[in-house]
This record gives sequence, C-alpha cells and structure tokens, in this order.
Amino acid sequence: MTFKEKKKSSLGLLFGLLIIIIILAVGYLYLSPAFEQNKPQIKIADKIYWNLKSKLTVDFEDESGIKYYKITFKDGKRNIILNQEVISSSQKNLSVDIVPPKLDMFYKGDKAILEIEVVDNSKWNFLEGNKVVKKVNIVLDTKKPVANVLSNSRYIQRGGSAVVVVEVSDDNLEDMYISFNDKKKFKLMPYKSKNYFVALVAWPIDIEEFNRVNLVVLDKAQNKTITKVPFYIQKKKIETDDIQLSKDFINNISAFVLEESGEEVPSNPKDIFIYSNNKLREKNIKTILEAGTKNMGNKIIESFNIKRFKRLRGSKTVAGFAERRHYYLDGQMINEAWHLGIDWASVRKAPIKISNDGDVVFKGYLGLYGNAIIVNHGMGLCSLYAHTSNQTVEVGDHVVAKQQIGNTGATGAVFGDHLHFGILIQGVEVNPLEWMDKNWIKVRITNVLNDANKQISGK
Repeated sequence: MTFKEKKKSSLGLLFGLLIIIIILAVGYLYLSPAFEQNKPQIKIADKIYWNLKSKLTVDFEDESGIKYYKITFKDGKRNIILNQEVISSSQKNLSVDIVPPKLDMFYKGDKAILEIEVVDNSKWNFLEGNKVVKKVNIVLDTKKPVANVLSNSRYIQRGGSAVVVVEVSDDNLEDMYISFNDKKKFKLMPYKSKNYFVALVAWPIDIEEFNRVNLVVLDKAQNKTITKVPFYIQKKKIETDDIQLSKDFINNISAFVLEESGEEVPSNPKDIFIYSNNKLREKNIKTILEAGTKNMGNKIIESFNIKRFKRLRGSKTVAGFAERRHYYLDGQMINEAWHLGIDWASVRKAPIKISNDGDVVFKGYLGLYGNAIIVNHGMGLCSLYAHTSNQTVEVGDHVVAKQQIGNTGATGAVFGDHLHFGILIQGVEVNPLEWMDKNWIKVRITNVLNDANKQISGK
C-alpha cells in the first residue's frame, strides 16, 4: 500500500470515528437525563377568582427539578412581582403560595393576569434549561354574597323539622346551604323567583345540643357570608327501651339479615348482633340518605302542598320515634341504637296506603329495615315504609294519596308483623308525629311559606 493510500485510509478511519463520536454525543444529549427536554408543568386553573385576601396556590412539577420561578400580577397599569425564587436544592415537585398584591383601599380593578414563569434544571437549551410561561386570567371579586333570611319556622325541636326561605345573590356564586351546628348541611332549592331559595331542615336526633343554624353562602373567589337563622328551641324527652335478646333471635333473624345483605356473619351471637346493629345499620342509613336526596334538582319549586300523614288504618303504636334502645344478652347490655320511626301493628299483611302524592325513589331489601319503600314528596321530604311483605310499586312510579303501595310484614330485624313508618328530611330521619299534625304543618310550614311568598311578590 502506497503512502497516499495509507493516508487516505487513515483519514477515512478518523472521519468514521468522528461520525461515531458525533452520533454518540447527539445520542447523549437526547438520551441523558441531564439534557431532558420535557418542559415543567404549571398546575393552576386557566381562570381563577380572587378576593385579594386569601392565598392562591400553584404547583410545579418537573423530572429534572425546578430551578427558578417568578409570579407577576398584571392589570394593565402595574406589574407586581408576587413571588420569585431561585431553588438551591433540586425539587421535582414544588407547591408555592401566592400572596395577594398590596393595593390601595380604593382599588377598583375587576380583571388581571397572573403571569407564571418557571425554569427547570435541565442542561438543554444551551444549559439554560426548559422554560414555560403561563398566563392565568383572574376575575377580581372582593364583594361578599348577599345572604338574607326571608322567613323561617319559629321553633325547632330535637329530632324535628323546620323550613327556611332565603334570598341569595352573587355574580360568581359557588355554594350555599343551611348548616346545623356546622355538622350537617341542608341543600337549598330554587323557590318561586330568581335569587330565592328554600330548604326543609332538621335537628338530627343524634346531635344533643343546639348551637346555631346558619345560612352559608360562598362565591368562587372564596368570599363568604354567614347569616344566622333564628330559632327558638324545644327539648325532646328521650325515652329508653330495654330489649332482651335471645340467641335464637340473633342466630335466626340477625344472622339471616346479614346473609341477605351480603355481609359476612361473625361466629358468635354477641358479635353477630353488634355487627348487624352497628355496621349494617350504618350502611342502611347511608342508603336512606342517598335515596332521600337523589331527586333534589335545581327545578324551581312553585308550591308545596302537603297534607298530614295518617297512621296505618286500625293499628296500634308499638314503638315511638327517638326511643333509645338498650339491647341485653344474658343479662348484659351489649349494644344500643336509636329507633327513628313509628312502629304500627295491625293485622298481618295489612294494606299500606300512602297519604300524599309522590314518586317512588327506593324499593328493595334494606337490611335491618327489611323490604322497604321510600317515596319522595318534593322539597326534600320523603316517607319511608319498612318491613313490608309485599310491594305494589316500582322505582320511578308516581303514586297518589290513598293508593296502596304494599302490605305490612316481618322482613328485616323484627319480632313480628308491623309497619315501620318514617319521615325523612333530605335523608335525615325526623319525628313523624310533626308531619301527622295538621296544625303543626299549617303553623310551622305553610304559614312560613306564605309569609315568604308575600315578601317575594312585593319585591
């Protein structure tokens, strides 16, 4: 091989090595984690509402870590840096609080832009890293919602019901409800005209003390108005009932109810009863709550004409509402529970006729309650019929007053044939006796609605 040929061969080899080096270098740039090209993620809504009082939060995420961020408030007249930081330690996930800008008390702006810039630790882009800028539209809202109580029942009793009519308005309304002791929320439904709402509310029997009932209204900028709903309270005498259990009842009835409910049956009578009376009851109450609230839509309520509910024809009351039942086995109290309805006993398989028009929202096996039916009468009011032996209606049926919907029975956790009748306010079981009293309905419900109607029509 001549010198010229050797030289040409060497140059070819060097050129080939150079190509390989370039390919490896390019591959390294594209494949090395240090040169990752994925841009950081900025997690905040594209449009937000801000009251210029509370903090906002933005989340950053990047596989190579966040190196730098800057957050600027822009309203067309001023650019205010709200937050800016160079991150010394690599953080792949970072949550940053955005404090409101310091503006004078006469500031009247209603729109702004939040410009968020973030850079990651990647060596890409000539070692400058990947950069993202996001502009968030801000609606500035510092005004609290209007929230007035128009009319409400004067009294409420533990375990009892009441009605509240309110006026609520806000350009950016987010949520509104009636709260009982800040523990239980009751939904407000549109009533009569724009900006007016109504709710049947309850004092749940398991809440012993009455603290306060509030109308709570929140807008999208987190401005909140809380208005007290005034009530005079009435205590309720709680009766106790000591029930002696037999092992035969537990093994034959309680265990069977658990099996029918698809639950695992414990190995001894005490555990069987406690599981049934506690865990299964919780599930049954949850089902009742869901059935009692599922058809509460946003359709305007024009009227609410409810008649008193009537007792089962020819029946005798064998258990009342809000009895505190103590259960004994072999002389020892093993459990307790509330009885939240009225039990009426008549002849076996006595016909059950409904007192008010409504829509069937539940029909099925309900554990301790046996075969049950729940009928929705509107405005959050439902009636419950439990332990039935036969049901002549289906879910979705519209039923009318005096129509037979089933027959009494002994299904569920019972000692014999009877009807458990209950009244639900937004799924909460309340004292049925109130809704069986014509005068109570007139004074506590109808008159309150009529008073509100006059105020609404006069505005």
